[in-house]
Amino acid sequence: MSVLRITEIFHSLQGESRPAGYPTAFVRLTGCPLRCVYCDTSYAFQGGTRLGIPDVLERVSAFSVRHVCVTGGEPLAQPACLELLAALCDAGYAVSLETSGALDISAVDPRVTVVLDIKTPDSAESERNLWSNLLRLKRDDQIKFVICSRADYEWSKHVLSERGLAQLCEVLFSPSWGQLPARDLAEWILADRLPVRFQLQLHKYLWGDAPGH
Repeated sequence: MSVLRITEIFHSLQGESRPAGYPTAFVRLTGCPLRCVYCDTSYAFQGGTRLGIPDVLERVSAFSVRHVCVTGGEPLAQPACLELLAALCDAGYAVSLETSGALDISAVDPRVTVVLDIKTPDSAESERNLWSNLLRLKRDDQIKFVICSRADYEWSKHVLSERGLAQLCEVLFSPSWGQLPARDLAEWILADRLPVRFQLQLHKYLWGDAPGH
């Protein structure tokens, strides 16, 4: 029986990506090989509770929601994450995976909506981007850039165009909380007529940096 290290399982509103605003069960896996400068979940780097997949499913079912988000840390750093994702899909949930983009997504269950980060230079982890992941994306997946500065924006705009990302799937541009004013990013997107979706972290505006949201 596969066992995972879990930092927390909680019920909140989805703050990002396509199902933003929907009540969602979040399963936060422990551990991450990256150290992005803006990370707001460093408490998930270590520790965690060892749980079997049936235990995770039982806890998720208590929330009576349709949407489940598997996040981290970096969920794919634990091989059993793949089994968990499939089990959640088998149980009938609308499942999303938030992943850093540094680890191979090719074995992720195709029923899962992948939200794939592309790390910008200001994250200090842009060299970890696994560009071959772009070949694995489905039309209903999403690509996310967390943008910290004007330089980050220009870099992201170049990657968007050079790699034809808008033709792959929906692309999200999100301002880094506390680093880039949201209005600045919105105005840049409009001025350049970019084919991207502007995104705010809804949960930050509701609960700030409080864990469990």
